[in-house]
Amino acid sequence: QVQLVESGGGLVQAGGSLRLSCAASARTLSSYAKGWFRQAPGKEREFVAAISWSAGTTYYADSVKGRFTISRDNAKNTVYLQMNSLKPEDTAVYYCAAEGGPTAQAMGVMTSRISATYWGQGTQVTVSS
Repeated sequence: QVQLVESGGGLVQAGGSLRLSCAASARTLSSYAKGWFRQAPGKEREFVAAISWSAGTTYYADSVKGRFTISRDNAKNTVYLQMNSLKPEDTAVYYCAAEGGPTAQAMGVMTSRISATYWGQGTQVTVSS
């Protein structure tokens, strides 16, 4: 059974940092593109960042560019989201996801359709002002 398990969420003051991790249970997911999404109360899920299986390609939402960094360690089957200079508007449940297939297709699914084949259960990030 494929599982994605997020960790690292919590409460932080504005301007602070958090590092989210997402560990995959299935070895096959090391060849999948990975992404981070978030959903704030009363809002739709939105794309945050994505990374290709080789880590050669990354995409970011405009709202997080320059503050968030996505990375992955395929040997550990884990993807990370380093979040710096956090703002109260970053408060949300953060989900990691995995999408297979050719890189361009997988990245397009995540960035344009806000969709993916596999999802984690989410981790809460709360930024206080």
